Amino acid sequence: MRPRPGEVLHFSEDPTITLFEPHVAATARQREAYVWAVDDRNAPSYWFPRQCPRAMAWTSPATLTVDRDRIIGAGGGERVHAIEYGWLEALRTTTVFAYRFAADRFRPLGEAAFVATEPVEPLGPPEPVGDLLACHAEAGIQLRVLPNLWDFWDQVIVSTLDFSGIRMLNALPPRG
Repeated sequence: MRPRPGEVLHFSEDPTITLFEPHVAATARQREAYVWAVDDRNAPSYWFPRQCPRAMAWTSPATLTVDRDRIIGAGGGERVHAIEYGWLEALRTTTVFAYRFAADRFRPLGEAAFVATEPVEPLGPPEPVGDLLACHAEAGIQLRVLPNLWDFWDQVIVSTLDFSGIRMLNALPPRG
């Protein structure tokens, strides 16, 4: 599930939202109220149940071959997403919906998000994203299932790969 040209997406497990009101997310680092959305490049980061912790890494022009081979691995494509085994069943069974919005109602916030500061209505009804595993496969994104995310995350954040961690506070504690 990707946005069309001129659109951004918001992903949710709630298919009943008709108006998105700006709010301050509980996990937000900033105190401004926003409606959050993502572009085509960042949409795959949300092909997960909302609360699922995930560690993601992808190549960029600055990525060293040694880091790509070490983190993503031979034959692994250009991007890897990792979750814990405890979240695999939720990934397989949770229905996630995509809401489409006109991109001109949003402005970029950093490199990973677009935000609106006024209430926004979706362009139409929410669309089921579908099989989340299949979304990854069709996009050529390696999906890795690990006993614990922290060893992987610790390697990713010191590499030359670009990366993002979402809901990492929901991950199992680091192994001692």
